[in-house]
Amino acid sequence: MKFSTRIDTDLPAERLFEVVGNFDALERMVIGRGATVARIDPSNEPGIGMGWNIGFDWRGKARQLRLAVTRFDRPEQMMMAGHSDALDLTVVATVVALSRVKSRLIFETEVRPRNMKARLMLQTAKLGKAQLDRRYQRRIEDFVHQMRNFAR
Repeated sequence: MKFSTRIDTDLPAERLFEVVGNFDALERMVIGRGATVARIDPSNEPGIGMGWNIGFDWRGKARQLRLAVTRFDRPEQMMMAGHSDALDLTVVATVVALSRVKSRLIFETEVRPRNMKARLMLQTAKLGKAQLDRRYQRRIEDFVHQMRNFAR
């Protein structure tokens, strides 16, 4: 299942990429939502190879996700790939300069099942895809807004 959204901002492209690619702020935000985050590569410099083990509760069950940066082309595109017991996940954030002071973030997430139970869950979710798309749009807008506040 694939989700994508576009968000136009009043930030220059390089600044928007800095905001979205601020992994320290992202870690703090995820921890603030109740997840546990352990960095795989303790490097402080963002780039390929940086990764995390993320633990969280979802639907009353403890889940684990391993997420790693697979592409980091400053200031245009960042890609992360992850996997859990049930799902494979790919997240792509692309920044497009619209002018010197405006830019667009194209955020795409693809979720693929790894087992039959996950396949059934995604098939069921497809029935409410329009509602999930709206929720995804709101969540990414909130994410960008929160990351801007963390970056200040």
